Amino acid sequence: MEDARGAGRCGAWGAVTTTQLADATVDAYLERIGAARPARPTVEALFELQERHVMTVPYETLDFHLRRPQPIGAPAIEKIVGRRRGGTCYELNGSLSALLAALGFEVDVLGARVNDGGEWGAVLGHMLLRVVAADSPERWLVDVGYGRGPRLPLRFGERGPQQDPHGVFQVRPAPLGDLDVLRDGKLQYRVETRPRTVGDFEHVWWWYRNDLTSPMNANLYCTLPTAGGRVTLSGDTLTLRENGSRTTVVFDGDEELREAYRTWFGVELDELPRSPVSDSAGRAG
Repeated sequence: MEDARGAGRCGAWGAVTTTQLADATVDAYLERIGAARPARPTVEALFELQERHVMTVPYETLDFHLRRPQPIGAPAIEKIVGRRRGGTCYELNGSLSALLAALGFEVDVLGARVNDGGEWGAVLGHMLLRVVAADSPERWLVDVGYGRGPRLPLRFGERGPQQDPHGVFQVRPAPLGDLDVLRDGKLQYRVETRPRTVGDFEHVWWWYRNDLTSPMNANLYCTLPTAGGRVTLSGDTLTLRENGSRTTVVFDGDEELREAYRTWFGVELDELPRSPVSDSAGRAG
């Protein structure tokens, strides 16, 4: 997947640089998520692009356990589009930022810190986007790389509840000018409001990939929302939550696992990742 790079004020890398994707790459990306190329970078188009991305590209940690190289930002498009895989927030939101910029949206990359049950994760441990469309000055919070995130963009400047198919979200003021994002009353992450570059996340990415205690290395899973819930494959166990019900299936053998990845996530694997318990002893940090 080729692209052309040039300098610019606003785009995939915030106020520093812009990555301009080739038309063929843009078309392939849109085909990957099942979205039509918008005539203009409108708010309506942004909603469609986020929803299609969230519903078709899984959040997954497979390459951490396969010990394979993983670029972040626009270079991750080759994995997501060319190999029809998923990824983590640095890959998913980083790739989407390049697509949105190529389609004419104004895009800033933002950093956030995840809060999991009251425990704070790494500073800049999460990447998300702030986007402005051509037909409105309103800013939108866009996130396609968080398992408990919204299906649709959130109003960046709205402080009241925002209804979404994935719950009720709220963006509220936090200390030092940051913003907290809540889902159904529970804090999800704290967002910085100044633009970042993809390079700002490289040090945390190194830790995610090389420290066996990092959440990516400690957890092997692939997950995707469905129309009425969510499907998650964790190790050899598939959990389907649909319309309030929960079904669990434990697979026996590699072929059943490969078929599960193929059927539920559209992921073809020539090698299966192994659970952290079985492979951690042989891996160096």
